[in-house]
Amino acid sequence: MGRQGGTVAAHEAARARSLWSLFTAGCVLAGCAVDGSGLPALDEATASPDVPVPAASPAPDAPTESPRRIVSLDYCADQYVLGLADRDRILALSPDAREAFSYLRHEAEGLPTVRQRIEDVLALHPDLVVRSYGGGPRATLFLQQAGVPVLALGFMQDIDAVRATVRRAAATFGVPERGESLVTEMDAGLERAKRRAQSVDADILYLSPAGVSAGPGTFVHELIETAGFDNFQRQPGWRSLPLERLAYETPERYAVGLFGRNRSHVDAWTPFRHPVATRRVAEGPMTPIDGATVTCGGWYLVDAVEALVESAG
Repeated sequence: MGRQGGTVAAHEAARARSLWSLFTAGCVLAGCAVDGSGLPALDEATASPDVPVPAASPAPDAPTESPRRIVSLDYCADQYVLGLADRDRILALSPDAREAFSYLRHEAEGLPTVRQRIEDVLALHPDLVVRSYGGGPRATLFLQQAGVPVLALGFMQDIDAVRATVRRAAATFGVPERGESLVTEMDAGLERAKRRAQSVDADILYLSPAGVSAGPGTFVHELIETAGFDNFQRQPGWRSLPLERLAYETPERYAVGLFGRNRSHVDAWTPFRHPVATRRVAEGPMTPIDGATVTCGGWYLVDAVEALVESAG
C-alpha cells in the first residue's frame, strides 16, 4: 500500500474509533443491549405485520441537501423509500423488503439489504436513515449521535397522517412534487370509491392471519368506513376474534387479509381452528384483501378500499 493509501486507511480507522467511542458512551448512558460479539446492536424489530407499532418521535435534524445514500431499516420505511426516492439513491433496504407483506416487494428486487445493527448501518456511510419501527426505540438517538440524519415515519393511524407522511418523506428526499402526485392520485381513488360506497349498507369484520380484528381507532377501521361498511368489531383497537359474539351474531361479510399464495386458505390460520369461527366464515361471503395494502399506512391503501367497495357489488 502506498503512502497515500496508508494515510486514507489511517484516517478511516481513526474515524471508526471516534464513532465507536461515541456509541460506547451513548450505550452506557442509554443502557442499550450488547450482543454476543460485544458490539451494541439496534434492538431487533419484533413488530408483527398484522399488529400496529407505536409511533416514533420525529427526527429533529434533516439533511441540508437531498440525500444520495438512503438506508431503510424496516419494511414500512421500505415502501416510502421505494415509492418516492430515486432508485440510484437507495443504498440498502430492510431484510423484509421482498417479503409478501411488503407492498412494493417487486420494486425491491435487485437492491441490497442491511441488518439492523449499528456497525452494519454505519459501515454503509448513509446520509439518511429512514425508519418506522426498525432498530428499536433507541435507533434514532444512536444514529443521530453518530451524525446520521434520521427520518422517523412513525405509525400512520389515519388517512390524514398518510398524506402528511408522504409529503414529508418526499420533501426530505428532494422530490416534493412526487409526493404531491401520490397524494393527488390517492385522493382521486378515494373519491371514486366513496361515490360507489354510497350504495353499501352492510357490516363487515376484518380478519388478519394472526387472528386479530380491527376496531374503532385503527387504520383498517377508517378504510372500512371509507368503503361504506359498518365495522362489526365494535371494541376499539386491535382485538382477538370476537368468538363469543360470533356464536350468536354474524357479520354480513368478512374482509380477509392474505399474505402470499400459501396463506390463502383458512385452515392455515390459527383462529379458524375454532369451530365457531370456521363455521361462521364458511357461511358468510368473504372479501380477500392483499395484506400488504393495510400492514403499513401508505398511499396504496386505495387498493384495499377499492377491494372492499368492489365486494359490495
